Amino acid sequence: MRVGLYPGTFDPITKGHIDIIRRGAMLVDRLVIGVAINRDKGPLFTLEERVAMIEQECAALSQETGTEIIAHPFENLLIDCAKEVGAQVIVRGLRAVADFEYEFQMVGMNRALDDSIETVFLMAEARHQAIASKLVKEIARLHGDVSKFVSPHVNKQLMAKFGG
Repeated sequence: MRVGLYPGTFDPITKGHIDIIRRGAMLVDRLVIGVAINRDKGPLFTLEERVAMIEQECAALSQETGTEIIAHPFENLLIDCAKEVGAQVIVRGLRAVADFEYEFQMVGMNRALDDSIETVFLMAEARHQAIASKLVKEIARLHGDVSKFVSPHVNKQLMAKFGG
């Protein structure tokens, strides 16, 4: 069974994330969505809320692709999480050239830690390249319309957080 790991904070999960999950699911038999706990980032949503949103958003994708998609919180090294879930591949999404430099460094470090786990980059579709969770939260905080960037369910969660 080919297992992939798509890690991130997913605070919140966006249509860009969903695009990468859909396409990543076509490459593996099981796609684990690694939900980084990362207390240093100070996420808007709790870990439980982020996991619940991912499960909600991915239920239909799992049916659509025929791939098992599960959410898995982690707080250890990415490479250790990959070993823990039995992943042979780490799936990463790229939006722009700026993402590449950071990702390139991460791949080098991860390969130095364990060269048996490959990293695959998927370019975000053009319509999703500008979407970043940080910007979505900022727009929502200022009571802007984020419905183009997140699902109706996630939009509702954002409105509840920001009193909209």
